[in-house]
Amino acid sequence: MSKIDDLPKIEDPAHPAHLNPILKLALELGPLVLFFFVNQRTEIFTATAVFTVATVIALGVHYALARRLPVMPLVSAVVVVVFGGLTLLLQDELFIKLKPTIVNSLFGAVLLIGLAFGKPLLTVVLDSVFRLTDEGWRKLTFRWGLFFFVLAAINEIVWRTQTTDFWVSFKVFGIMPITIAFALAQTPLLMRYEDKSGADGGAERT
Repeated sequence: MSKIDDLPKIEDPAHPAHLNPILKLALELGPLVLFFFVNQRTEIFTATAVFTVATVIALGVHYALARRLPVMPLVSAVVVVVFGGLTLLLQDELFIKLKPTIVNSLFGAVLLIGLAFGKPLLTVVLDSVFRLTDEGWRKLTFRWGLFFFVLAAINEIVWRTQTTDFWVSFKVFGIMPITIAFALAQTPLLMRYEDKSGADGGAERT
């Protein structure tokens, strides 16, 4: 491997360097858990400030350990900083409530638009380590693209119809189980379209 490959990078699907799954999950869930507990003990604006700072710290720790920034947490962190900042600056909780809608809609659009142009970008968005055939990547990308829009719709329904405290609790303890259940439901597809040739999947060649 050349010296160029050793330089810090945001994303390199061809040569992924993944953190321990448990540590990665802790870095992704930690800010959300803090968001929930601070909101329970104070109010949404203090919780938003803690959430914003914790998100940036978690991203920094990820980079320090892996020397790379995965796309999904990076984009999410940018939106958190922007909308968390607007929430605090304008003292309007609407902005932090819109953050999941915007992030999930963005990822859904990127996946489906990329697929329409023959580029299944799922490995980039989800930092995937799977090896699938071209057809497998297309089908999995389509499913995740639709799922992100479903998550966006769920967030809109919950924050518009429920209290702020309920929305915070659902964001932490509702969305994650739903996402895990969906991911596990894709196991048959992953097994059926596993690329056993030893070559990278279709999404990694595009």
